[in-house]
Amino acid sequence: MPELPDIIVYNEALESYVLDSPVEKLRIGSPFVVRSAEPPIGEVEGKRVRGIERLGKQIVLSLETELYLVLHLMIAGRLRWKKVGVAIPKKRGLAAFDFPDGSLLFTEASTQQRASMHLVRGSDALQQFDRGGLEVLEADLDAFKAEITRESHTLKRALTDPTILSGIGNAYSDEILHRARLSPLALTSKVTEEEIERLFHATRHTLTDWTERLRQEAGDAFPDKVTAFHPEMAVHGRYREPCPVCDAPVQRIRYAQNEVNYCAQCQTDGRVLADRAMSRLLKSDWPRSLHEWEGRMGK
Repeated sequence: MPELPDIIVYNEALESYVLDSPVEKLRIGSPFVVRSAEPPIGEVEGKRVRGIERLGKQIVLSLETELYLVLHLMIAGRLRWKKVGVAIPKKRGLAAFDFPDGSLLFTEASTQQRASMHLVRGSDALQQFDRGGLEVLEADLDAFKAEITRESHTLKRALTDPTILSGIGNAYSDEILHRARLSPLALTSKVTEEEIERLFHATRHTLTDWTERLRQEAGDAFPDKVTAFHPEMAVHGRYREPCPVCDAPVQRIRYAQNEVNYCAQCQTDGRVLADRAMSRLLKSDWPRSLHEWEGRMGK
């Protein structure tokens, strides 16, 4: 899922490509993507883009006559900049916005159809899409601490809950926790002042660092390699690969359709956290330490 760094880079590209340009035509490839009925989605045609902003992980195009087009890419949604009038891909194409200098394609590489598009009128209507999470890059340590410790959650949950912090998802939360040297399952009610400060600085550093990396990768082109997995990441998506800090194998916890990646050596004092599916299967045979895990895996 595109997260804060990805959305920032998308928005910067959109400012260069479509700001002050009119939407000459809107073409819908999948009617399911349109999740609002009033005002009609066709009202975007002929309207100029007056501003571009981010609400959490959502992209908002501010149009003339107080219209706001809200794009939520979810897990597999992506934006592409193509030549004017390019055909919408049959299998993954959701919509195309035709501008004078090119077409903005909205695609989704998934059959689950989670990506969405809403059109609303007025700033009050736009606020329904704001989940209320703290913008960490605009906050100080005290505000961060107050938000993180407001309720007791695991650090992984606190980082990814959009009502607590804005714009952070599965990928960057793994990287943040690794940089902070904290367990994803540590409870916010039990972390120390020093650990909260570490987490705060790790969050800001990770988000700003990856935003700059993605800017440099895109250059002057429209970003077209938006992904949750990067070879340069420390732990996310790198199960069994060596941690770049200590060389220990990266671990994982699988749940639903996601997984948490972490380094036991750097984050949990060598303890291997129980994977829900495997620990139920192995019960008492589940390895409790990195040394035991490595022995089981023949490391």
